[in-house]
Amino acid sequence: MNLLIMGPPGAGKGTQAEVLVKELKIPHISTGDMFRAAISEGTAMGKKAKEYMDQGRLVPDEVVVGMVKERLGKPDTGVGFLLDGFPRTLPQAGALDETLAALGIKLDAVINVAVPRERLMARLTGRRVCRNCGASYHVMFNPPQSEGICNACGGELYQRSDDNEVSVGNRLDVYEAQTRPLIDYYQAQGVLKDINGDQAIDRVLRDILASLF
Repeated sequence: MNLLIMGPPGAGKGTQAEVLVKELKIPHISTGDMFRAAISEGTAMGKKAKEYMDQGRLVPDEVVVGMVKERLGKPDTGVGFLLDGFPRTLPQAGALDETLAALGIKLDAVINVAVPRERLMARLTGRRVCRNCGASYHVMFNPPQSEGICNACGGELYQRSDDNEVSVGNRLDVYEAQTRPLIDYYQAQGVLKDINGDQAIDRVLRDILASLF
């Protein structure tokens, strides 16, 4: 089964991806892992990507698409795959379609893990980290025994700068502007599966599997 999973920051997409690939016995193709592997293996596209990254520049779409094509051409994708983190924009989606067509592959489904913005804000701004040992907590889902104090070492808990409301709001705005249009794109293709991500992890997984079979 050839799948693509998407969802905004904080939706739990990564957690679901990890469980899905084990359940379906297909490879997990995330852009981060793909970049690291291509660079480590010294593939043509990996070398090109490294040139841009070494210069502190964004890797252009054509190189990313080339890396995706390299990865999808490997033997392990014969049983299917779960693509995660790509595409992020409409031009990338169009390029992916062309790549899949060239490889004789079609997407069976695009899983969209949807969570209301206010819930995403609560999830993403609730993290607290210990200054001393680095232990991580969440004010809603995994609170410390004593407010502001680490259970493990008694250190002070703090909120990272990228977890504040302004930073989180900016990340969600970027997602809405760049990636949300993909929902309409895949809806028009008849492959979109909208999943309610605002529920327990096992229930989200159950709903995803029910939508596929």
